[in-house]
Amino acid sequence: MVIKLLIADDDALIREGLKIILSLDQEFDIVACVGNGLEAVEFCIQNLVDVALLDIRMPVMNGVVATREICAKTQTKPLILTTFDDEEFITEAVKYGAKGYLLKDTPPDKIKSAIRWVHSGNTVMQDVVLGKLIEGLGTRKRKFINTSLFSERELGIMKLIAKGLSNREIAKQLFISEGTAKTI
Repeated sequence: MVIKLLIADDDALIREGLKIILSLDQEFDIVACVGNGLEAVEFCIQNLVDVALLDIRMPVMNGVVATREICAKTQTKPLILTTFDDEEFITEAVKYGAKGYLLKDTPPDKIKSAIRWVHSGNTVMQDVVLGKLIEGLGTRKRKFINTSLFSERELGIMKLIAKGLSNREIAKQLFISEGTAKTI
């Protein structure tokens, strides 16, 4: 089965280089090469595309927004191929439906394998990219409540709620009515 590919990259040399490399494999049919995300979205809406290789930073519409639009309006599976390994780009692209995220230093054979993998319904994440996501999970800042806005009683009830106690259990523990526990 031939996989219909779209390549979206604002760098003509990258775009044409990928086209040449991927065209050598009879399994891939390069149906379009475009220079920005909007062109990628429009082409995917109007044509059958199995997998769209998208760069992140492109003029007119970036790869993250293009991923969101392509996923919302087509059956095309976006695969990010970029030089940018920023956690924010990775997170947003995956959140909007990217089926893979690779860096451009990935060897051609691995890019081909990733395309096949995504086409078959799987997700591909390069080790270094996955590492960035995991690293980001550990450094996310916790949000704290300004406790000066609450009375001691309200803070006590919040702590018990956080422990999973029911209104009835909170009322018993604090020697208040169940109705008071609900409304404080």
